[in-house]
Amino acid sequence: MQDPWEIITELESNNSRLFKESIIEKNINNKVFQDGIKMCLDPLVTFGVKQVPENINSGDGLDWNIFKKAANQLKERKKTGHAARDLIIELIEQSTKVQWNDWYRRILIKDLRCGVSEKTVNNVAKKMNLQFRVPVFSCMLAHDGAKHPKKIQGCCLVEYKYDGVRVIGIVKNGKATLYSRNGKIFHNFPHIENALSKTEYNNMVFDGEVMSDDFQALMKQVYRKSGANTDDAYLALFDMLPLKEFNSGKSLLNTIERKEELNKMSQTFNEEIKLVDYEIINFDEKAGQVKFSTMNKEALDKGFEGLMIKPTKNFYECKRSHAWLKIKPFIEVTLKVIDIQEGTGKHAGKLGAFNVEGEDDDRFFSLSVGSGLTDEDRERFWKAKDKLIGRLVEIRADAITKSIEGEHYSLRFPRFKNFRGFKEDEKI
Repeated sequence: MQDPWEIITELESNNSRLFKESIIEKNINNKVFQDGIKMCLDPLVTFGVKQVPENINSGDGLDWNIFKKAANQLKERKKTGHAARDLIIELIEQSTKVQWNDWYRRILIKDLRCGVSEKTVNNVAKKMNLQFRVPVFSCMLAHDGAKHPKKIQGCCLVEYKYDGVRVIGIVKNGKATLYSRNGKIFHNFPHIENALSKTEYNNMVFDGEVMSDDFQALMKQVYRKSGANTDDAYLALFDMLPLKEFNSGKSLLNTIERKEELNKMSQTFNEEIKLVDYEIINFDEKAGQVKFSTMNKEALDKGFEGLMIKPTKNFYECKRSHAWLKIKPFIEVTLKVIDIQEGTGKHAGKLGAFNVEGEDDDRFFSLSVGSGLTDEDRERFWKAKDKLIGRLVEIRADAITKSIEGEHYSLRFPRFKNFRGFKEDEKI
């Protein structure tokens, strides 16, 4: 039976996925190898150490059970700070050079460095009908609300969708660890880690976006290995639930109940943590529709990425769920049809696009609109093209843009919504 570090060396020797799967298949029943890759690849297992030195002076060899016992002390934070450093030095001195550098050290730094992920291991285990699995990190993800309009009804919690870096903060043993949505550990937000590292937050999971005044600058700092400058970053928090429920994959409290608990806990937050603004809107009422339109416009004006719609009675689920629906902000302008273009290809002999112009909100627009039309619309409008010149048309778009010439405004992804009124220049 190969030693685990020899297996890692063999996995490093070839980048082929099939090759790596064949090596794992051959060795997956090796209990020490199995335990080690699970410790390393399970994102919720952390050791609280950022710097783990390499071994330059080979020792006599370190027994797996001794290493495992020491690793558990680090995992449970029984050894931290200088005590953790001293423990690691003891382990290094006992290990052979290859044993430490190619196996034990890689477990502690949470990186096998051989091109193998939990997905690769689990695919092999599934194919071999083994019960063994490496836990896969998963958090809640949203569906596109535009594709599921029937889900947007009744009372919903509506939040501004922040344009930042999604972060899941998990607090265990009084120490917070920050994860990406895929389970990758963030090391460059120590002030946010410290803000969440409180005993009263123990065994809680916090879900939010790390924000900064400059998103592009923030993205450059996220994965820097040294010298990262993220002092101005803060955590915009929108959800929380107990770790036990997160691990089970579903919360016990619904959307509004979790938000109420988060509001109570916010009294203890430092300035590095802020709550995302939200409104409770009843989409079955006219007043709710008006409020949603207002929030949509505010999302555009304030530079938010969009809106999140969360039915109040739904639960947090660690998967993509209709309990969260994301809506991109849109704008609507009303412009006059000045010309009509015939379509080409399959749209030959039908309406291709409207040429529209006019003022809206003190801006002069001039553009063509050919999206948002059905085949039936194209045939019907083309037959009535002479009657449509001068009519006002409502257009929905993602954003306002400046024309290339800079003399007028245009729209990003414009699409036809409907006509306004029935006569030329009539606006209703």
